[in-house]
Amino acid sequence: MERLKNILFSGVGGQGILLASELTANSLLAAGYDVKKSEVHGMAQRGGSVTAQLRYGDRVYSPLIEPGCADIQMAFEMMEAVRYLPYLHKGSTVIVNTQKILPPSVATGQAVYPENILDELTRRDILVIGVDAFS
Repeated sequence: MERLKNILFSGVGGQGILLASELTANSLLAAGYDVKKSEVHGMAQRGGSVTAQLRYGDRVYSPLIEPGCADIQMAFEMMEAVRYLPYLHKGSTVIVNTQKILPPSVATGQAVYPENILDELTRRDILVIGVDAFS
């Protein structure tokens, strides 16, 4: 039996997280995998965090990924990549958009956007692939 694969999508509202996870799920279904997906998008309209968890394999019983079990993180925003680091394991892959999207607290001067986010990611025992792109 094939081991389940876990993909975590993360970003902020309006980046297309839900669309990307839906397209991925449909592609995996078409390839013959059992697929389960879960979404969290409560603050999406206010530029808040949005995630989708997708699991696929021969047989999937739950859409939820436990911390330390995500094989791949598709991070559409760098801060969101760091926020969900606890979901990754040694050897996970993070594909991260290197374009900054400033949260409202930074835009209003109430907070500061961290400078060395990619350094924080690359210090881990994970593969980090930075992509300079707008979604």
